[in-house]
Amino acid sequence: MSEMDEIVREFLVESTEGLDQLDRNLVLLEQNPGDKSLMAAIFRCIHTVKGTSGFLGYSKLEGVTHVGESLLSDLRDGKKALTPKITSALLQLVDAVRRILTAIEATAADGQDDYPELIALLTRLQKEEPSKTTPLSGGGGARGGTPQAPPAATPDPQPSVSAAPASTPAVGVQVVSAEASEVGAGEPRERRGDSVSESSIRVDVGLLDKLMNLVGELVLARNQILQFTAGQEDGAFNATSQRLNLITTELQEGVMKSRMQPIGNIWGKFPRVVRDLALACSKQVRLELEGKETELDKTIIEAIKDPLTHIVRNSVDHGIEPPATRLASGKPAEGCLRLRAYHEGGQVNIEISDDGAGIDPERIRQKAIDRGIVTAERATRMSDREVFNLVFLPGFSTAAKVTNVSGRGVGMDVVKTNIEKIGGTVDIQSKPGEGTTLKIKIPLTLAIIPALIVTTGGERYAIPQVSLLELVRVGGDREGDQVEWIRGVPVYRLRGQLLPLVYLSQQLGLEQVAGLDGLPAARNIVVLQADERQFGLVVDGISDTEEIVVKPLSKQLKGIPAFAGATTLGDGKVALILDVLGLAQRSGVVSEVHDRSLGESVLQGQRVEEGKQTMLVFQAGADPAAEGGRMAVPLGLVARLEEFPRDKVEGSVGRSVVQYRGQILHLISLSELLGTGVREVERDTVQVIVYSEGDRSVGVMVDRILDIVEEQVTLEAGAGRSGLLGSAIIQNRVTDLVDLPGLIRAARPDFIEAPALAGAGAAA
Repeated sequence: MSEMDEIVREFLVESTEGLDQLDRNLVLLEQNPGDKSLMAAIFRCIHTVKGTSGFLGYSKLEGVTHVGESLLSDLRDGKKALTPKITSALLQLVDAVRRILTAIEATAADGQDDYPELIALLTRLQKEEPSKTTPLSGGGGARGGTPQAPPAATPDPQPSVSAAPASTPAVGVQVVSAEASEVGAGEPRERRGDSVSESSIRVDVGLLDKLMNLVGELVLARNQILQFTAGQEDGAFNATSQRLNLITTELQEGVMKSRMQPIGNIWGKFPRVVRDLALACSKQVRLELEGKETELDKTIIEAIKDPLTHIVRNSVDHGIEPPATRLASGKPAEGCLRLRAYHEGGQVNIEISDDGAGIDPERIRQKAIDRGIVTAERATRMSDREVFNLVFLPGFSTAAKVTNVSGRGVGMDVVKTNIEKIGGTVDIQSKPGEGTTLKIKIPLTLAIIPALIVTTGGERYAIPQVSLLELVRVGGDREGDQVEWIRGVPVYRLRGQLLPLVYLSQQLGLEQVAGLDGLPAARNIVVLQADERQFGLVVDGISDTEEIVVKPLSKQLKGIPAFAGATTLGDGKVALILDVLGLAQRSGVVSEVHDRSLGESVLQGQRVEEGKQTMLVFQAGADPAAEGGRMAVPLGLVARLEEFPRDKVEGSVGRSVVQYRGQILHLISLSELLGTGVREVERDTVQVIVYSEGDRSVGVMVDRILDIVEEQVTLEAGAGRSGLLGSAIIQNRVTDLVDLPGLIRAARPDFIEAPALAGAGAAA
């Protein structure tokens, strides 16, 4: 590289950094027009770009910055007052300079555009008489109408980035304090000294990546040596190995720290984004930034830049209401958009919240039903959290109209996909009329991570520890009793909670040695968390934990949802890194992912079949030695499914009751209701269907709950047996449909129709 090429390269780097800071300073200056230090910093930046561009022969860049410098000179000297129109024009100047710099980097020339319209606008603003401009009040915020219209012509509530008092910076105390330290409170460099430049150097990202790869190889070599050392008795050799281990660890931490950047690097552009959107949408918005010093790996920073920008644009465009609407609903005219970042549990949490109109779950439900994404029955049973996550479907939007700014829901599938690609999760929480919050969880780094090594089918796999909650060993005589089946999914009762099980051997198509119940005889359960849902991953064995170097998969393997990458273990062999969220999606334990895949298939033209019903299938009133007694009821009639220890069932006035959620739940036998003469099978536990009407509930005891299915049900008349509606083919088996409300009303009118007593009848 020639000396001139190096000078141009340094010019491009320094100018780009200066423009990023210039964006922030202009927005801050709009809120504090009297801040001379900010004005001086802005003028110096443009002056430096102009001078260097003239030296390098970039005439177009010199021409446009010269006009901007002249306008800034008048502002600095007090000859003109800052107005929203001038601020907007200066921001346009920043955009033009950025485009010219991009052209210089790509072609070594400053492009074809001379920007005559921008030069004319800046010249006209400089020559305008002071009486024709409306100056901004000191710290009152930008209250102009649109960039083209004089503020005085718009008496209605004006769009702004802030409506904060004069003493409160518009974009929040956090932003202003950070900017003040970053800009050095606008002091000239001569006063601040050269400590910053003397204590830091600029390093090429490619060099950092190369160092990271070398450290990764060193970590692998360290792991191999430590594994070899475990079988040695040479004290000196072992001591040297431990010394190597400590040095490698410190070197790894140092290199990884050199790649870490504060999230404020990407947050710095949001004041400009919010300011421009507020003007375009005629809204007043205050931006608050918290935790901008939170650090992430540069790779992560680059990956989340676009998703965060899209979310911020959505919040301003469709989240926060216009001033008149907010005032009518009792809110302040100015809306608040808050970005917060913090470390927790080895991850970075990012929250983007607004106090706008929120998302109406009923609108989403209706939209999903209209488009055939879910059935009406399923939509009514979906929780609000599951409903909100439907906005991540491709093209799903409830906006009344799509603007050229954004559309809530449009592009949100890309946001979710990009976040999940880096091992993160995104979740929506909203209350109509109060606002919306998006919570994003992402890892600190993707380069070197601690992982648990497990074995299945004779192969080893790595599980990132960030998703690991605990390890459970299941075995012994009671093993078969601890694993149950619900909705066709094996579950394990862990401290009273049902934990869905996913068999790694089954998901990967590996052979396994089955026990009497068709499952492996001995089980190691790795309790994992994916998208705030817990599940147990069943593996053959658990080896150890170690730090692994993450290597990306080849193009041929990237589409497999079970794997997130590969690594080389201490013995030199390759192990695949499991994608915890991908396994959860593939096995169906994350329900909203199922909704998403269902929605995608609908969008591809596969409509959901109408007429299907969700049924609870169970066994009752059959001879214990036979397989009959298959019955079903619509799931909509079921308040809850419960299982009680038999010794907890008590007698009350000749009737069975159980303590249920601090109240008394009356129990009745379905076999007795049907008059089969066959009592439930005696087990250590009692399986119960809780049925509710109003504030009264009753528990219906059955032999065994089999499954929950969604099928096309064709009712055929039965033999007139009391309490049954007829029969249907469900799961290819003849199944009786029970008239549960009719049975209970006929058998226990005294209970259902009686007024509720205090403490009786548990609410489902």
